[in-house]
Amino acid sequence: MRIALLLFLLALSFPLAGQADSSYLSGISQHRQQYALDLITGERAPLTASDTAYLDFYPPDPRYKVLADFIPTPEAEPFDMPTSSGKTKTFVQHGWLQFALGEDTLRLAVYRNLMLQQMEIYKNHLFLPFKDWSNGENTYGGGRYLDLSLLDIAGGRITIDFNLAYNPYCAFSEGYNCPIPPSVNHLNYSIEAGEKDFIKEH
Repeated sequence: MRIALLLFLLALSFPLAGQADSSYLSGISQHRQQYALDLITGERAPLTASDTAYLDFYPPDPRYKVLADFIPTPEAEPFDMPTSSGKTKTFVQHGWLQFALGEDTLRLAVYRNLMLQQMEIYKNHLFLPFKDWSNGENTYGGGRYLDLSLLDIAGGRITIDFNLAYNPYCAFSEGYNCPIPPSVNHLNYSIEAGEKDFIKEH
């Protein structure tokens, strides 16, 4: 009787897992569609509608969605983060995010933009720029970004989904001030998730 019950419960779990995977993949797909739309709208949009055909992404991989420990850095001082244009933008480190990928324990610094945080829409925004071993191979050589929120920190932890990693505008065109990921955010690891390099054939 117990064996039959166990088999029944296992049978139920597989459809539920499948539904969860399907929902996750659908969410990533919708996010990427909106991302492509955002790249072609607005006064400073870097792409045209025809350019979106050259956007490329890794297949969604749930292994790159990780739960990180948030370690605050309340004593951090504001600093000028260099950008691709030679100008700087003022940030302050809000904390460290420590997490595991496979057998490796990694950490990244997460930042707040002092100018943007004065705006209502960005008051909870956290900026996570990073570089990894995939840069210059399958992904943009200048690194990639992730957007997080203060509201996502709960119980000293926050979820990082590298499937949502995206390219700075500088990957598409010149004329932008793209923050360069600080050296502390150069991972000795290949993040094979999120957006790949933008290569448009001429």
